[in-house]
Amino acid sequence: MMGSFIPYRNPRFLPFRRFHQRLQQQLHQHLTASSTAVGDANPLHILWQYQILDPDSDIVTYWNYVFLITSIIALFIDPLFFFLPYTNSDGVCLTNDNHLVVLITYFRSIADVFFVLHIFLKFRTAFVAPSSRVFGRGELVMDAGEISRRYLRSDFLIDFAAALPLPQIVIWVVIPATRDSRADHANNTLALMVLFQYIPRLFLMFPLHQQIVKSTGFVAKTAWAGAVYNLLLFMLASHTLGASWYLLSLGRHFYCWKIECLKENRTGIIGCMENYLDCSSLGHPDRQYWRNITRVPGNCNPGDENIEFKYGIFAGAFINGVASSTFTEKYLYCLWWGLRNLSSYAQNLETSTFLGENLFCIITCIIGLILSAQLIGNMQTNLQSMTVRVEEWRIKRRDTEEWMRHRQLPPDLQERVRKFVQYQWLATRGVHEESILRSLPLDLRREIQRHLCLSLVRRVPFFSQMDDQLLDAICERLASSLSTEGTFIFREDEPVNEMLFVIRGQLESSTTNGGRSGFFNSITLRPGDFCGEELLTWALMPNPSANLPSSTRTVRALSEVEAFALQADDLIFVAQQFKRLQSKKLQHAFRYYSHQWRTWGACLIQSSWRRYQKRRMARELASQEEDYYNNYNYYEQNEQENLLPKNSSSQHLGTMLSSKFGGKSSDVGDANADAAASATTPELIKPDEPDFYTKDV
Repeated sequence: MMGSFIPYRNPRFLPFRRFHQRLQQQLHQHLTASSTAVGDANPLHILWQYQILDPDSDIVTYWNYVFLITSIIALFIDPLFFFLPYTNSDGVCLTNDNHLVVLITYFRSIADVFFVLHIFLKFRTAFVAPSSRVFGRGELVMDAGEISRRYLRSDFLIDFAAALPLPQIVIWVVIPATRDSRADHANNTLALMVLFQYIPRLFLMFPLHQQIVKSTGFVAKTAWAGAVYNLLLFMLASHTLGASWYLLSLGRHFYCWKIECLKENRTGIIGCMENYLDCSSLGHPDRQYWRNITRVPGNCNPGDENIEFKYGIFAGAFINGVASSTFTEKYLYCLWWGLRNLSSYAQNLETSTFLGENLFCIITCIIGLILSAQLIGNMQTNLQSMTVRVEEWRIKRRDTEEWMRHRQLPPDLQERVRKFVQYQWLATRGVHEESILRSLPLDLRREIQRHLCLSLVRRVPFFSQMDDQLLDAICERLASSLSTEGTFIFREDEPVNEMLFVIRGQLESSTTNGGRSGFFNSITLRPGDFCGEELLTWALMPNPSANLPSSTRTVRALSEVEAFALQADDLIFVAQQFKRLQSKKLQHAFRYYSHQWRTWGACLIQSSWRRYQKRRMARELASQEEDYYNNYNYYEQNEQENLLPKNSSSQHLGTMLSSKFGGKSSDVGDANADAAASATTPELIKPDEPDFYTKDV
C-alpha cells in the first residue's frame, strides 16, 4: 500500500508530500529492521500478518458466540414480516401495519450489520491447510490473498445472500415504485424475499455451530444452558411455522375474495374490482356501493360450512378473529398454533383437497418429527448430565446396602457405613478427584495441588518452617481423607501407615503408655494439628527399617473430619530427596508442635520433679537427724559433768526428743506417702530418639 503512493502535484500540498515521504521512509526503515531481526524477507509481511486472526483464538471464539446469538435473533425477526397484513373491521379488505413495518425494519437493519461484520471477519481469519493435516492440528495459512480466494470459492455467496437487506429494499423501494402496490402483491413479494433470505441464514448456523464445538468442545457450558438452547431452537421453529400459517391463511382468504369477485363480474350486474379488496379504496364511492350489495363476505365466511370454498386448516385464523386482532394477540396465537402442531406432528389438522395446504401439512409433520426427536434427545442428554452423578451415587448406595445385607453386618456397622457414604457424597459430590488429576500434565497437576493444599498445609505450624519447594513436594503427594464420627484413625501399638493433617473437624488422641494400668492421657486435635508423627520419625532415620512404626496413641474422630493424608512411601521419598527435613530447626519445630512429644515432655518433667522432691526431702531429713545426734551428745556430755540436774535434764531431753522425733516422724511419713503415691503411678518412658544428623542440612 505504501509502494503505490502517488505524490501530490499541487504546490499547495508540497509540505504534506514531504512529510508523507519522510514518514514513509521511517516506516520502511522500522519494518526493515524488524524483518532482519526475525529473518523475514518481506518487511510489510509482519504488519500484514498481525491483521490475520487465528480461528481458535479467543476473539474469534467470542465473535462466533455473539454471531450465533445474532443469527438466532435475525431468524426470529424475519418471520415478523408475515404479520404485517391484516383484515380490518370491514371484513372485505386487506391492509398492512405501517407502524410495525418501521419497527421491524429497524431491528432487521441492526441484525444485517452483524452479517456484514461476519463477512469482513472471515476475510481476515486464517485457515488450516488441508495438506498439512497429516499429524496434529496442521499449519495455518496466514496469507490474506489465499484466505480471500478460498473464502470466495466456498462460503462467500451464502454469507453475502444472508447479509443483503432484501426486505427493506422491497418495502421502501420496490413496492412504492410499482404501479400496482396493492396489499396482496406487496405481501407476496415480501414473502418471497424473506423466504429467499431465510434459507441461507438458516444454513449459516450449521457451520457456525460446528466451528464453536470444534474450538471449545461445546456450545453451552452448563447442562441447563444446553437445555435452554435446544428449547429455544424448537420455539424458533414454532414461531416461524405459526407466522407462515398466518400469512398463508390471509392468502387463502384473499384468494376466496378474488374468486367470488370474478363470479360477480361474470353476472354483469355487480361490478367488482380487485382494487376494492384493498383497504386503500375505502373512500371510493363505487367501492361503498359495491360493499352494500356484494355477497363476497357471505360466500367467503369460514364459519359457514355450507359455502363452496373450503378453508381447511386456515379457517381458524378467521373464526377466532386472529386476522383482525392486535399484534400481541395475533403473535401469541400463531406461536401456540405452531408449537402445538410441531409437538403433535400435525395430527390434529383437518385439511381440504387444496394442494398447497396438504404440502404445508406434510412439511409441518416432517419438521415436527425431526425437531421433536432432536429436542427430546438433546434435552434428555443435557438433563441426564446433571443427574448422572446422583444416579451413580444412588446405584452405589443400593449396591452397598445389598452387600451389607448379604454379609449380615451388624446394625451398628451398617449405620457407620451409611454415614460414611453420605458424608463422602456431600464432600465430593461423587467426583473422583484423583482420576481427574492423574489425567492432567505434571506441571498443571502441580499447580492445582498447590492451589488446593498449600494454604491449608501452611496452617500446620510445623510446615510453616519449611520453604516453598519442600511444601510443593509435600502438596504433590497429599491425598484427601474423609472420616466420619467414631472412626478410629490409629490404634495404640498398631502400625502407622500415614501421617494425617487435620483440615476440618476434631480428633481425640489418647494413650495408656502401652496399656499400663493407672495411666491415661488424652488431648483434642483441631484444624491445623497433625497425628501419626511416629511415621515422620521413622522416615527421617538414615536407614529406616522395612517394618512400619507402631502407634503410641489411639486417634478417634469426634466429628466428621476432612484431612490430608501423607502415605509412608511418599514421606520416605520426600525425606530422601530433601535433606532439609533433617535439619535441627525443623526437628525442634516438630517436637514443639507434636502432641506426642509434649506428652513425653510433661511426663519427664513430672517424674523429674518427683525425684527432685524426694532427694530434697532426704537431704533435709539427714541434716535434721545430724542435728538431733549432735544435741543428744551435748546433753549427755553436760549430764556427766553435772552441769545440769539429772532429773530436769533427762525430762527436758526426753520432751525435746519426743517432740522432735514425733514431728519428724510425721514428716517422714508424709514423704514416704508421697514416694508411695509416686511409685503407684508408672513413669511414661520416652522412646529412644532417632539418630538425626549432627549437622544442619
